[in-house]
Amino acid sequence: MDSKELLQKVRQIEIKTRGLSAQLFSGEYHSAFKGKGMTFSEVRDYAHGDDIRNIDWNVTARFNEPFVKVFEEERELAVVLLIDVSASGIFGSNEQLKKHFITEIAAVLAFSSSINNDKVGVILFSDKVEKFIPPKKGKKHVLRIIRDLLDFEPQNKGTDISAALRYLSNAVKKKSTVFLISDFLGENFSDALKIANKKHDVMALRIFDPKEKELPSVGLIKLTDNETGQEKWINTSSSSTKAAHKKWYLKHESELQALFVKCGIDNISLNIDHPYVRPLMGLFKKRGA
Repeated sequence: MDSKELLQKVRQIEIKTRGLSAQLFSGEYHSAFKGKGMTFSEVRDYAHGDDIRNIDWNVTARFNEPFVKVFEEERELAVVLLIDVSASGIFGSNEQLKKHFITEIAAVLAFSSSINNDKVGVILFSDKVEKFIPPKKGKKHVLRIIRDLLDFEPQNKGTDISAALRYLSNAVKKKSTVFLISDFLGENFSDALKIANKKHDVMALRIFDPKEKELPSVGLIKLTDNETGQEKWINTSSSSTKAAHKKWYLKHESELQALFVKCGIDNISLNIDHPYVRPLMGLFKKRGA
């Protein structure tokens, strides 16, 4: 798109998402991340009412009486948006593509971070890291992120979530809050997710189109995998074909959820046909409880 059209789109998404960001911020954003950026200060004697999760078991065992770790809240928080820009985002059964939905959510999170005076950065990935925008503060920086998301054309089409998570662990040194935004059609990223979540505070936002779950009955059609380019003919009116696809989809969903639980990853699934603010607020409320 030309520069004038791009500026218009940036302005449109700014107007829409700034209001939603203010709604998130005034509601749950601050409490969700308050105290997440903490540095160890000292240990002291346990006192009634202290959170038992802060007990320093090594010191407690050494002195045979309970001690707790004392933390100091860091002055600023860094938020990193780890965004899947693979070709599977070029899918949408109604008026909106998954990639446009992802862009809007990223803008909301970026503005929410800016309102809270946090730094925000972006890593765009396909089957390689396509672009890295280091965390920085300010509205101008957020608008640059939105502009890049709207205008970015990835070089590759595939998905490698592991490569993106390894890059995150190496490139972002300071402990950060990380939103991993993807449809999670990639595989074999369990180990990289565990490692990244030990260093950072990782959350997963799974984006999906409801039509991906069940094939519509439209007869014989040719499907093309956007990421691999492979084509195949399938009979969508076949009950066995529809059942096999749904079984695969539900199995993938179940395995993905089990992986998130195993790795201790807070997560939500966002339907591109439904509003996303309430689910985001629910995630933040859960974390801030």
